[in-house]
Amino acid sequence: MGLCFLPGLLFVVLTVPAFGDDGSLTFVSELSSKPAQKLSKYGWYGNVRLQRFHIPEETAIARWLFSVTKGHNFYCGQRNVTIHIRWGAPPVINPAGSSFPNETLWSPGLSLSLPVTSQSSTTFNLSNPAAGDWFVAAHLPVDDGRIEQKGFLSCSYFFQPQLTVRRAVDTPILQQGQFLQQTAAPDQPARLKVYVPDFASSLSISVADCSGDGIEGGNCPLVLGIGSVSLQHGPVTVNCSGTTCSAALSNPPWDTWLRVDIGSGRDNGSVTFTVVSNYTVGCKPTSVGLAADDDLSKLRGNIRQADRSSAANASRVEGPAASGNDSAPPLLASACVWNIPVLQEELDVLSLRFTPVSGPNVSVTHTHATLLSYPLNAQTAGGTLNVQLTLNTTNIALENSSSVVACLSPGAPVLQLNQSQPCRTALSEGFGLQVNGSIPKAVVRLPFPPTTTWYLTLQLLCASGGCGNASLVSVVPEVLVSACVEDCGTYGECRLLRSYSYLYAACVCKAGWSGWGCTDDTTAQSFGRQLAAALLLTLSNLSFLPAIVVAIARCYITEASVYVFTMFFSTVTDTVQSGDQPEFYHACDQPGVTVMCIMDYDALQYCDFLGSVCSIWVTILCMARIKDTFKYTLFILGTLLIAMSMQLDRKGLWNLLGPIICAILIMVAAWVYRGVQRRRCYPPSWKRWVFYLIPGAACALIGVCLYIFAGTEDNYYYTHSLWHILVASCVVFLLPPKEKNRDALGWSRGWSWSWRPRVCGYTLCESGKDELCTVT
Repeated sequence: MGLCFLPGLLFVVLTVPAFGDDGSLTFVSELSSKPAQKLSKYGWYGNVRLQRFHIPEETAIARWLFSVTKGHNFYCGQRNVTIHIRWGAPPVINPAGSSFPNETLWSPGLSLSLPVTSQSSTTFNLSNPAAGDWFVAAHLPVDDGRIEQKGFLSCSYFFQPQLTVRRAVDTPILQQGQFLQQTAAPDQPARLKVYVPDFASSLSISVADCSGDGIEGGNCPLVLGIGSVSLQHGPVTVNCSGTTCSAALSNPPWDTWLRVDIGSGRDNGSVTFTVVSNYTVGCKPTSVGLAADDDLSKLRGNIRQADRSSAANASRVEGPAASGNDSAPPLLASACVWNIPVLQEELDVLSLRFTPVSGPNVSVTHTHATLLSYPLNAQTAGGTLNVQLTLNTTNIALENSSSVVACLSPGAPVLQLNQSQPCRTALSEGFGLQVNGSIPKAVVRLPFPPTTTWYLTLQLLCASGGCGNASLVSVVPEVLVSACVEDCGTYGECRLLRSYSYLYAACVCKAGWSGWGCTDDTTAQSFGRQLAAALLLTLSNLSFLPAIVVAIARCYITEASVYVFTMFFSTVTDTVQSGDQPEFYHACDQPGVTVMCIMDYDALQYCDFLGSVCSIWVTILCMARIKDTFKYTLFILGTLLIAMSMQLDRKGLWNLLGPIICAILIMVAAWVYRGVQRRRCYPPSWKRWVFYLIPGAACALIGVCLYIFAGTEDNYYYTHSLWHILVASCVVFLLPPKEKNRDALGWSRGWSWSWRPRVCGYTLCESGKDELCTVT
């Protein structure tokens, strides 16, 4: 990787002495930059330019520099570039204000708007950011529907983000139960970190023994903060004023380092104090051994055996389990949670399934919470987390007033669920679900879930009169990661996107449908409109029939075969449009249900583009009226070059204009040669100019202008159908008259297999003279 500032990644470490700056810590700085990318108008998530940055542990401050530069010098007016920032996963955005699918929950991230005329930049500072991956997404305003031809001059903008972080390398560790003396100044807070293990139910940080100039009675004018900033949530902050001060967290994040910042509340003067941390681990589950020769069935048996042994050693055991569920062990009344191991299966790219090791059914009781954990890594955060709970009512029926509640939370679980306990942990919000006898199924979908361990807590809530016979019920939790929400439904297509090495997925909608899962029908096309669009694009290709008849009548068989090829493939492709690629090709590119494909869409589209350009190529060369040897050589050579260019970039504007310009230059050269040789204008007939050449050129010019400038997503069916008619009409006008030295079948007399009558063993010869041009 090159050591250059703009296109590569620049890593700079600046050692900053701690003394006189931030207590007794040493800080280093790191700078990273991403290459500039061209921005697009927002139509779907594939138009977003996504960049990923990594912020290391113990970062004190992160500063982003966002730069936007205009690509051309001509005036484009002012554009607003929208920038989204999110921790842990790509930002979920909704610039068009469309609706999300049912049961799909999301929270917007931070959004910035940057006005741009020629060049603009802005900075965004974030103190105490959460460690891990941060994602930056940028795009232009919502697409206005205008179709821009590739290769045509347009206003382009390039976006480049840079990140500078300043982190500590020797942050003191706050040990469990050990007092640590620290000093905080107004601009120099004390920075520490504390480790929270698994199964911790609470964490407390206490400050005492404050001393300093002007402090009397041991008062502690401090500001105590626990946690970091991830934009979705911030740290827990406590303003201290007494002799002692403490901050307590219930349900803190598990298996992680928490940042502790203690700042002085005084305008001047430092404060010396002692700080101590304590956490409570309620109960750990019994260890489950897994030797090298253990298989899945043994593991399941060990889990059940461990649960039974825990129940046998308990001082107090819950009553008998509900009948019909003999696989569920009794639970300890003193236990915090019943932890269920989960099997993780990778099915495909952005496809992951979680299954409880003990089986699909999970036992849930009213005295203890049932806990399942689902670790999500960075490779799965670009998909959708789907959670479905189904109440098993085969053997037990819940009363209407009883229900099973669940809480899906990131980073830490909720260890106890009741009517007054919200689905919230110390530093983050959770997502609640509930099933009962009348609603036995609940679903929640989270697009782009943050990279962390997610926890699902289940508990039975009974009526005031008790649970009765249903003190233990079974629930089937189905948790999986999929690429898109319900595979984007009927009117959408799930596409895999890539930003360098990072993969994520999004839906591209068609037939006017919109939304994250293509479920918003606000602008959806009716079946009648879809059918009308298919008929317009398909039947308009029949306008090539007059051109084919004229070409055959004038003995241009080769040209007629090219027109037949173009008409056929344009017709079958124009009948399936998939949203952003608005021709049998037009029979295969229609939105919605009016679709008919006879082969792969990409192959149909290639044949349509190839036939269209070749039709123009052979028509203009035919107008040049050059010798057959040169003409057919140029036919083949031009077709090969056009086929090559179409393979490289079939939607480039110069792939259409290049052959047209070359053919026109050849035609003009041939006409000028004849005009100079004959000393008069060519073609000499004014009727040829007035009734054929000028109308044909006008049709071609209007068609090109419609194709390049007038197309929008709303009028595409009309403008493109009119393009078909105009192109076919100009062929009828521009095809030259039949050459006088051509036979009825179109073969010139110079071909070796032309038939001539034989008399008495001799071939009758005709006296003929090849003309360079025949003028009519």
